[in-house]
Amino acid sequence: MIRINLLPHREQKKAAHRLRFQLLLGGTLAAGALLVGIGYLLLDHQLSRQERRNQYLQQEISKLDGQIKDISKLKKQRDDLLSRKQLVEKLQEGRNEAVHVFDQLLRQTPDGVYLSSFRQTGPQIALSGYAQSGARVSSFMRALSQSDVFAAPVLVEVKSSIVNNQRVSEFTLNASLRQSLAATLDANHNQNKPQGAKP
Repeated sequence: MIRINLLPHREQKKAAHRLRFQLLLGGTLAAGALLVGIGYLLLDHQLSRQERRNQYLQQEISKLDGQIKDISKLKKQRDDLLSRKQLVEKLQEGRNEAVHVFDQLLRQTPDGVYLSSFRQTGPQIALSGYAQSGARVSSFMRALSQSDVFAAPVLVEVKSSIVNNQRVSEFTLNASLRQSLAATLDANHNQNKPQGAKP
């Protein structure tokens, strides 16, 4: 006897197949969503970690910038102190040189010659005074030209005048300082000159 199955087995197989497909699709989608979530969390963690590192680097860079500013301030202070030290040394040298100039001027001034004014402009010196005679003025100029400090005396004016009821020769002459002394005094003169002053 032949048996005939009248149940809809094809439809049942299709439904079972469809159910397996839907389960596999759902599982795949869930696994994909889980992987995407894990990847997102990992990237977010790395990004926040990198941001923390960047922030730390920025803080260290700011500290280094502050230290660099401190170093530049210290360099400026050092340069200021060195310039002050050099200025004090030049002033000290200039003070000694001025004493030397006056000492030599007194030594080279002969008897019978009296100085009334002394004016210095850089290496140039203007002298005015009185002498008992014109010969004494000439002797004074010769002594200046032979000294180690003064050079090239030039007589500007000599005239006869009366001082204390005595006839004297009133004179004005210019001289210059020798090269080494002039360089030192000229440097000191420029250092002491106010900013913006004309030479």
